[in-house]
Amino acid sequence: MFKKYIDFIRGVSVNKLGLAGVVLTTSAFVTFVILELTRILGFITNAYVGLVNYLLFPALFIIGLIMIPIAWKKRKKQTGKSTGQLLQEQFEKRETEGSLLGSRIFRTIAIFTLINILFLSVLSSRMLHFMDEPHFCGTACHDVMNPEWVTYQASPHARVKCVECHVGEGVDALVNAKLNGLWQIISLTFNLYEKPIPTPVHQLRPARETCEKCHWPDKFYGQRIKTIVNYRLDSLSTPQYTTLSLKIDAGEGEIRKGIHWHIAEENQIRYTSVNDEREEMIWVDVRQPDDSFKRYRNSELVEEHEGEFENIRTLDCVDCHNRATHIYENPEKALNERIRKGLIDRSIPFIKKAGLGAILPIYSDTASAREQVVNRLLGYYQREYPEILRQNFAEIDSAITVLQNIYIRNIHPYMNIRWNSYPSHIGHRGSAGCFRCHNQNMIDEGGESISHDCTMCHSIAAYGGNTPYQYLEPVDTSDQDYIIHQYLKNEFLESAIEMQGDQEQ
Repeated sequence: MFKKYIDFIRGVSVNKLGLAGVVLTTSAFVTFVILELTRILGFITNAYVGLVNYLLFPALFIIGLIMIPIAWKKRKKQTGKSTGQLLQEQFEKRETEGSLLGSRIFRTIAIFTLINILFLSVLSSRMLHFMDEPHFCGTACHDVMNPEWVTYQASPHARVKCVECHVGEGVDALVNAKLNGLWQIISLTFNLYEKPIPTPVHQLRPARETCEKCHWPDKFYGQRIKTIVNYRLDSLSTPQYTTLSLKIDAGEGEIRKGIHWHIAEENQIRYTSVNDEREEMIWVDVRQPDDSFKRYRNSELVEEHEGEFENIRTLDCVDCHNRATHIYENPEKALNERIRKGLIDRSIPFIKKAGLGAILPIYSDTASAREQVVNRLLGYYQREYPEILRQNFAEIDSAITVLQNIYIRNIHPYMNIRWNSYPSHIGHRGSAGCFRCHNQNMIDEGGESISHDCTMCHSIAAYGGNTPYQYLEPVDTSDQDYIIHQYLKNEFLESAIEMQGDQEQ
């Protein structure tokens, strides 16, 4: 069999161009198979090797195949001989006996053609599979995608493939994604991309095709208790508690409407925003029971932007959950979370204050960031509290590692990503969030504004209090804020009772 292959190779190599095509095709095939075996066996995991194996070698294989018929055509032109005559010249007589279609050489060519088609089919399938892997998405374009790759791995969606949200299902989605990917390759090659990458990403698939495969509105019901812990900047890093009962219902029939009412199937909210950035709303439309729309206009913007309504968007999941996966943390919130989890020892005096002082500055690169976090934290304690440093050196050294990891996860100098470069619209801390629409400036024709009552979306059991359920404790009438205390306590209890009634329905 091998001898037959060698004879065939010699036969199709009618000139130097044909020989080059044969060598190129054969070497590309052999190299691809070897590298693919090493990848399957786990000896090589680097995404760049996969990129070369699935893009470069297949291209060389196809170029080599194309060179062979070009060489034959060139040879025919030089000699003036027909294809049959050249075949008889290049191959043994027994290979070309009989009619052209019935000859052994024709069968050999047909077999190799089928092998090539099969190889290219398998190759295409493997290439698409490889390019769908998160590791490829995150590491192939390392400098550009590294921030997204780092945050993705630490996100709630770390086990969801990138393509499930960024591409979606179906041939149309795949074709659109690949066409968009061509421009991204050009941008990467010629350094045309913006730093940081601008958001929102307008090429994302609709949320109803992606997010709602797992998180459909009917899935959310009732209320969910959430306690947020903030640590003061005092010597004890004293905890303050904010406890909210989030009303997450989509609302249906007589059931109270909650946060996910905005995306319930029977409701529709549409809006337009300044520069289509989804930050400052020009107007918001809410569909009414009779299918008409009630419009709330931003009294501070509508005259300035009158007529700029070409980008009208229907509100969906990502208008609020805009950082569902690639979550860049607020520095204070990140530090609070590490202290709460016990990764940083709260017993170290002034650790919250000193830690913030170490991570808030922007350093030139990762290496200098690691060094400066060490210098700033140790320097603070050496200057101010040398005795604390001596007594808690091991704990402070452990805190340094955690602080470095916080910084490296969230700050990426190459892409100009700094603190709050990508704010989250969930809630309204660190960005306008809910208040983009729920504010006194969004007014309908009758002069009524969209409600921005705090208890519409959540009941409040504590707000910066010393205990997690501050407002559920007995009311002290001597306290100057006792009226607010009484109101929030009553609202919390009434909301809980109504929720119980809704569930019984």
